[in-house]
Amino acid sequence: MGQAILAAAPAADVEVMGRLDAGDVLTAADLAGMDAVVDFSSHDATAMLAKIAATRKVPLVIGTTGHTPAERKEITALAKKIPIVWAGNYSVGVNLLNFLTRRAATVLGPRYNVEIIEMHHRDKKDAPSGTAEKLLSVVREARHVADDKVVHGRKGLIGARPEDQIGVHALRGGDVVGDHTIIFAGDGERLELTHKASSRAIFAAGALHAAHWVKGQKPGLYGMDDVLGLKG
Repeated sequence: MGQAILAAAPAADVEVMGRLDAGDVLTAADLAGMDAVVDFSSHDATAMLAKIAATRKVPLVIGTTGHTPAERKEITALAKKIPIVWAGNYSVGVNLLNFLTRRAATVLGPRYNVEIIEMHHRDKKDAPSGTAEKLLSVVREARHVADDKVVHGRKGLIGARPEDQIGVHALRGGDVVGDHTIIFAGDGERLELTHKASSRAIFAAGALHAAHWVKGQKPGLYGMDDVLGLKG
């Protein structure tokens, strides 16, 4: 993703003033003069980056996934000091998928059973993906579904499927950039919403769009639905 950001920067009217890789040390002085910081790193690196950005009052765009609850809490607290855009996926299409999923979950109701399927390349370390987690949260909020109604895969004699259950399935293999499908299965018909990414360039372009947007915002925690005006 770092290379994708660098490649997309000229077309997005972005000047990259600095870059860090694994093993590099970041200081507050390194952020002098920067309008925003974009993070696609590792879950255990984001909190320190956010602390340094907050010290310099530099807005932050987070694309890293796989954070622990403690890490999420630490990062979220810093949104009181700086504006932070945090999304599991920066594709415009995926964020429209989130919007459409919310509408479908509300309109179709609980008699349409929900299953979420995602597939990524063999080297992805976390599962399910941040995008699948977001789709799950969208459905849960729309239908007021409790956490214990979510199942990750199925095996054995599981019995009949409860009406309010949500299934989540993570597939890994090859060099798949990212496929996500949400299924609403009813009696006599099935609605499937699918997004397939063929290039990481779409994520880079979306993240840089978010970087332009966030530099003019007040401190707070934002998502791509805020950036794209998809709330409501």
